[in-house]
Amino acid sequence: MQENTKNIRISVRNLVEFILCSGDLDNTKTRSDADAMQAGSRMHRKLQKQMGANYTAEVPLSITVPVTKDGIEFELTIEGRADGIIHNNIISEDFSVLIIEEEDIPPEVIIDEIKGVYIELSHLNAPVGVHRAQAMCYAYIYATKQEYSRIGIRLTYCNLETETLRYFEETLTYEELSTWFNHLVTEYAKWAAWQIKWTDKRNTAIKALNFPFPYREGQKELVTGVYKTILRNKKLFIEAPTGVGKTISTVFPSVKAMGEGIAEKIFYLTAKTITRTVAEDTFKILGSNGLLLKVVTITAKDKVCILDKPDCNPGACPRAKGYFDRVNDAVYDLLTKENDISRDHVITYAEKHCVCPFEMGLDVTLWADAIICDYNYVFDPNVYLRRFFMNEKRCDYIFLIDEAHNLVDRAREMYSAVLYKENFLEVKRLIKDKSVKLAKLIDHCNNDLLRLKRDCDEFEVIENADGLCIHLISLMTEYEIFLQEGIITQGKEEILRLYLDIRHFLNMYELRDDCYTIYTDYEEDLFRIKLKCMDPSKNLLACMDKGKSAILFSATLLPINYYMEQLGGNKEDYAIYAPSSFYPENRLIMIGSDVSTKYTRRNEKEYRKILNYIKVFTEARTGNYMVFFPSYQLLQEIALLAEGELDGIVAQSSSMSEADKELFLEEFVENPKSSRIGFCVMGGIFSEGIDLKNNRLIGAVIVGTGLPMVCNERELFRGYFDERNNAGFDYAYLYSGMNKVLQSAGRVIRTKEDRGAILLLDERFTQKQYYNLFPREWFPNVTVNINSMKSMLHDFWYSDSENTVD
Repeated sequence: MQENTKNIRISVRNLVEFILCSGDLDNTKTRSDADAMQAGSRMHRKLQKQMGANYTAEVPLSITVPVTKDGIEFELTIEGRADGIIHNNIISEDFSVLIIEEEDIPPEVIIDEIKGVYIELSHLNAPVGVHRAQAMCYAYIYATKQEYSRIGIRLTYCNLETETLRYFEETLTYEELSTWFNHLVTEYAKWAAWQIKWTDKRNTAIKALNFPFPYREGQKELVTGVYKTILRNKKLFIEAPTGVGKTISTVFPSVKAMGEGIAEKIFYLTAKTITRTVAEDTFKILGSNGLLLKVVTITAKDKVCILDKPDCNPGACPRAKGYFDRVNDAVYDLLTKENDISRDHVITYAEKHCVCPFEMGLDVTLWADAIICDYNYVFDPNVYLRRFFMNEKRCDYIFLIDEAHNLVDRAREMYSAVLYKENFLEVKRLIKDKSVKLAKLIDHCNNDLLRLKRDCDEFEVIENADGLCIHLISLMTEYEIFLQEGIITQGKEEILRLYLDIRHFLNMYELRDDCYTIYTDYEEDLFRIKLKCMDPSKNLLACMDKGKSAILFSATLLPINYYMEQLGGNKEDYAIYAPSSFYPENRLIMIGSDVSTKYTRRNEKEYRKILNYIKVFTEARTGNYMVFFPSYQLLQEIALLAEGELDGIVAQSSSMSEADKELFLEEFVENPKSSRIGFCVMGGIFSEGIDLKNNRLIGAVIVGTGLPMVCNERELFRGYFDERNNAGFDYAYLYSGMNKVLQSAGRVIRTKEDRGAILLLDERFTQKQYYNLFPREWFPNVTVNINSMKSMLHDFWYSDSENTVD
């Protein structure tokens, strides 16, 4: 082949799992291999150390084979690491005087593949097909390199709780392995050939792509900064006010990096549906300017499932039966016929090939250039895309993390775990007639929780949960057997939920270090033990280190040092502020300093003062307004006072559906004849991720500083960070509250042409610790009382003829 021949690399594991995976989707079967991987790695090392001198552990193996497919010549490199290679020290003289068949002679070399599992090994009658295939791949590579005519393979299964072992051994000829391996390569060749053709076509289009808009002030520097960060394998934290164009400013340089071969895949990570839509629209804009890119959005299972309620097993869903036998054909059909891999296209091709649209959408991601998805698919230890992140190898992935301020609390929850005592009793009731042994093991765990409950009057921090975890590990082994037997007749959801909760608790307990606190308390009279992640930075960093670069951006990433610390940044990473492109004269920011929302000041007199501010603010000009409160309780108190005094109020309720949300926003029309005043809650569905452009929203009132309510868990955070940096109040309350304030205020002025007013109602906004957290574009601002605010609003709205209402 020529020197510039393309090379495709794939791991042994990915190759065999992609080509040889078969059978059904089945949520009633546990996934021991993937779930046991972390514990299995430790067992690997333990077993390897126990082997003799003729055992070589962790042997890297690779082979490059020439392939021709569809007129394309390329090389396919298949690589991995064999768990062990056993050398049988055979002395040839031992057999020189014997006449025996070759197949009776032990092979000189055996490839050992170790798998840690939780299932009872007596239930394992044969090695799992893809496990055997991994061993066969390594055997072929090693036999080819060392010119062996025969070679052995051994599958070593170890129960991670009992440490019992079971072996499956066989000897294969080189001819058998060669025929099998060549068939494997042939099956994969069409995919590799398609990938090469598509990559060439894509990169040609990327190189011709120009930025689709005239650069705004500071935007070109932002685009350049993102590209250089990717080039240097760093992280970049961007504080970018609304209107800067942060989505296109991060996507465009990432795409250009892909075209230069610097990046392999782009993950656009979001917390909300609206920001996923913005990302999709951005890629479409680039597509209309000549970009060719396979972009996939991962849609939640319940939104694409053909059933009323997802139930992924062959007994409940026809598309689960034989899913893995059909899905590769479905994916190849979609990839070769569509460039826009939209949700509708995934649903259409899934129906054509009778496969699950959600799972097919995940499988398409292997071949996509860009993936738009929730944070969970990269960071959540239960949901993350194992096909990309299960191995330790670092890949050329770019993580674009939108609304990154949300990731702090989301990550803390992802890496925390909780168990409720009552759930153990409920599952015991459901299974006691089906498995006496499982019921007894549940009893052991329940007794552990009962002892903890007796020591907990209201809230108790405990040093460790070692005793409980020992019993949980024993329980999980029997739980696995019970689920594998498939004898659940009722309570399936409750039984599976407890199994998943225990598994997550044990996995997080393995990660436990000084970034965790364990406590017991009561939630609505239900006793629980919670393993709380206080600082998620190490866990997030471990995930981001699987890629090349991460760009984290938000309109409210203040203070930047706090977010860099909590989101896995270090001193070598970068942080920049993107200047606002909006005209300062189009925004009026006022602080009502003679009012407070402190709990000690909450009374009807103070509520009346707040209402008067809202009345004067909204009467200054006919239009649409939003008033953001720190809680539903305060919202309702003010709404009650406003009856008969303030017209046009529409109030957010605590349980609004997506349809309710749309109806609420439809109240905010352009050029209204009468004012609409939305009463909303800070941190709720209307304080972030909505985009009321032009004059659909002309003003916002922020009632209070948004500080979270004092509670035991918040006080834990306060004490934890006081010990570390003497900033406990800031970390537990202040930064979270002010972020809600900034997000709520950010609903006003969404385009360069918008004009709007913001009123901050609380005397604390004039204090230094709050004032210092104002973004640059909030200066200048002015402190007002009701009388001075009235005249200031009049001057702002009617200072020139252009702003006079028709």
